[in-house]
Amino acid sequence: MRNFMVTIDGKTYSVGVEEVGESVGEVKIAPVKTEVKAAAPKVVAPADGEKVLSPFPGLIKNILVSDGASVKKDQPIIVLEAMKMDNEITAPCDGKVTISVAKGANVETNALLAVIG
Repeated sequence: MRNFMVTIDGKTYSVGVEEVGESVGEVKIAPVKTEVKAAAPKVVAPADGEKVLSPFPGLIKNILVSDGASVKKDQPIIVLEAMKMDNEITAPCDGKVTISVAKGANVETNALLAVIG
């Protein structure tokens, strides 16, 4: 057993690795590129209208309608990914949609996704 110290996102972990066979020689690990996404611009939602809130935390994977589009009740408007599953968020009523999030944004439960008025 060989012990290593590994630092991930600023946290250090002690890891034990057991040798189970022949040595494969030197292993090179390529650096991992991380993409930093800009925060979604703040959109002021209309005061009147039906708010569409996130039912759970997740990632905005896709926005299916453009801002200002007319939508029908139960029409899918946003794809929210949570626990590696795509969930369609639908319009609760007919109306004109104002999108309040950006594709790629992480949202929490009850975050404002859109307003339909």
